[in-house]
Amino acid sequence: MVNQIRTLSPSTNKVIFEHPGTSLDEARAIAQASENAFQSYKQLSLADRKAIMVKALNIVDANKETLANELTAQMGRPIAYCTKEIDTMRKRADYLLSIADDSLKNLPGQAESGFRRFLKKEPLGVTLISTAWNTPLLGERLVSYFHEAGLPTNVLQLLHVGSLDVLDEIVKLPQIKLVSFTGSTAGGLRLREATARRVVPVNLELGGNDPAYVRPDADIAYVAAQIVDGAVFNSGQSCCSIERVYVHADIYDNFITEVQKELSTLVELLLVYLKITSRRTNKSSYKLGDPTDKATTTGPVISKQALKNIQSHIDDALSKGAIDATPENTTFTSLPAEGNYIAPKLLTNVTHDMVTMREETFGPVIPVMKVSSDEEAVALMNDSDYGLTASVWTKDIKAGEALIEKIDAGTVYINRCDYPSPVWFLYLSVVVRGSFHTDRIDIGPGLDWMEELGSWMYVGTARV
Repeated sequence: MVNQIRTLSPSTNKVIFEHPGTSLDEARAIAQASENAFQSYKQLSLADRKAIMVKALNIVDANKETLANELTAQMGRPIAYCTKEIDTMRKRADYLLSIADDSLKNLPGQAESGFRRFLKKEPLGVTLISTAWNTPLLGERLVSYFHEAGLPTNVLQLLHVGSLDVLDEIVKLPQIKLVSFTGSTAGGLRLREATARRVVPVNLELGGNDPAYVRPDADIAYVAAQIVDGAVFNSGQSCCSIERVYVHADIYDNFITEVQKELSTLVELLLVYLKITSRRTNKSSYKLGDPTDKATTTGPVISKQALKNIQSHIDDALSKGAIDATPENTTFTSLPAEGNYIAPKLLTNVTHDMVTMREETFGPVIPVMKVSSDEEAVALMNDSDYGLTASVWTKDIKAGEALIEKIDAGTVYINRCDYPSPVWFLYLSVVVRGSFHTDRIDIGPGLDWMEELGSWMYVGTARV
């Protein structure tokens, strides 16, 4: 396998960045340099480390427009939302910094005369973070910002790994004490196999086929707007996107009508990126097109292969009896000549025999299935190999809370979707559940994210 990083513009499929892949020998040297840097960096006080982080974040803020334009160029996200992504990152980072002292302080042990016990948090060591495909070029820029802020040399390094074979070997390096991977289920399972003979934590953030259930008492217009946004934002390219919708038979027809209105007419959009940002309150329509146009709400998907996969899921559903209920929208039918563009698609009359209801589509597809009861909805929501997030939409909060107790998902919402707060970032589940199915492997229930990057040391001292 060729070890090279190539970034193609989703808008044109032209190469905008190339970089030789990091070789295994280079990775060995980087890992050792990281280990050496760790030995001194761990002696730095928490206050000093936090100060470096704040400086780096301020540099990011000062370069927000540059980063936003590069996000649009590299992954096709509409420019209207890219600065908000950076704002979101800052909010999360500030929150984590604000709780760092309390989260990392020593825990007292059982009192005993003449003896002192406590648990001390120790840094774990070199961590390999394998991120998603989105922005390899931005990685270089962010590393430079942290170095500019005073982060010591080799504490943060970037590897361009363009070969899974090389990555398989890198994760086996003895200096690496934790592996964190974000990507496909297939990639995560491969990485887990590669680390099987090492006693190190492996955190996998993989795919989803996230369900939503609309109860008969729901505010149909509001829910339709939110679910369309949850399925279509960023062209459906979020692991927490809504990928299948179950609607009670009593309101099914009205719900479909409202979804069609959302996709075709001037509506109050609530487009949300990573659940905290990008809320639009101006009147505008869903517009598919050039992501550099500030009026665009839906840009291209990341690659030709992604486009092919999404279309195959649509074709499979239609061949098995699904109905294309997508309303007319001129931007949906006049796609740009270049790039990986696909219009949002509303599918009705879907069943669990269809691939889009069983596997991750990762595109702007809204398959809607009619159900007769809460019980049927929950059974269908749980009939999945995934369990990342799920949502219930209802005016009866108590009924919603009762339902989410029956849903097999690590994160569950009532009357919202795809919206991790800073607390979600700290704790891996809004409702603490543990691991479900294939989306989260080796992540325990409600583990503190900071604690995953360290280990507890028991200290016992006798007074003599």
